Amino acid sequence: MNEKVAILGAGSWATALAVLLAGKGIPVEMWARRAGLAAQINSERQNSRYLPGVYLPPGVQVNVDLSAVVKNARAVIYSVPSHAFREVLRASLPYLSPRALLINAAKGIEEDSLLPLSRVFAGEAGEENNSRYVVLSGPSHAEEVGRGMPTAVVVASRNMAAAEAAQELFMTGSFRVYTNPDVAGVELGGALKNIIALGTGIADGLGFGDNTKAALMTRGLAEITRLGLAMGANPLTFAGLAGVGDLIVTCTSMHSRNRRAGIEIGRGKSLSEAISAVQMVVEGVRTTRAAYRLAGRYGVEMPITEQMYRVLFEGMPPREAVINLMSRGRRREMEEVALAAVQLREKNYQNYK
Repeated sequence: MNEKVAILGAGSWATALAVLLAGKGIPVEMWARRAGLAAQINSERQNSRYLPGVYLPPGVQVNVDLSAVVKNARAVIYSVPSHAFREVLRASLPYLSPRALLINAAKGIEEDSLLPLSRVFAGEAGEENNSRYVVLSGPSHAEEVGRGMPTAVVVASRNMAAAEAAQELFMTGSFRVYTNPDVAGVELGGALKNIIALGTGIADGLGFGDNTKAALMTRGLAEITRLGLAMGANPLTFAGLAGVGDLIVTCTSMHSRNRRAGIEIGRGKSLSEAISAVQMVVEGVRTTRAAYRLAGRYGVEMPITEQMYRVLFEGMPPREAVINLMSRGRRREMEEVALAAVQLREKNYQNYK
């Protein structure tokens, strides 16, 4: 347990994970891109820019030298915005220990390539390293994890031994960790829920109520599941922590930067003004653009994502987007659920054969 863990990134989630691990007596070294931020965290013992009021134990240090942070780490946690994942991964690869566990805590889809981050990882690190790649996801606001509030998350890997190693690394009395072999489903659930959170925020900003929010969340989960099925995910994953769990917390909490940005848009601000008001990366914006293109590629119907795209990037008034969603043709709910179950059963049968 004395071998250090490296965390690449110095945002709110990276800081919360550092506090969590250091609380278990594990030495943690964080990498920050900016020297000023690293110096401030080391001197004040809190990340006043991204996670104020949460103090870092003595076992946490911040460094701007990526190679020094990564070298000899028994686990490396990538906690950077999804659009920076490839760059940071590529820069870290020459310094990784061959036995290091590699954990991705980012939630998003690479916009240019439309690849889930696990495929970005495989392309950069090689398929042979998939056995030590783990995804961390689930309903977990940094503001609450950093303060030790009870939280449950999921770790996913194609290698169950790697998932269990990550489970053991993170598990505490207040941070419960489950394992799941469905990397695709866990990644997509964690990424796509941000689109729906933007939508529920817009509905809040427009002054709509709980009924609207419940409708967006429920139908949002349906379209997340549709795309997930098309991309090889297990639909049952979306009923778990990385799906409905993360959807609930991101769509309802003011800790959610995606929901906060949506509220500002619903109140009449432009996209750039809303992002400026949040003062942090709003992952759902890039993910909306990527998911809109993926829906077209796979021929999947994603009406909420489509309307979000039109609001964010084509200037559609938010209220018009709501009218468009409410005036769609009649649908049957349970037939859609049944179809997903049949597809899963057929997939499992083929795997069994």
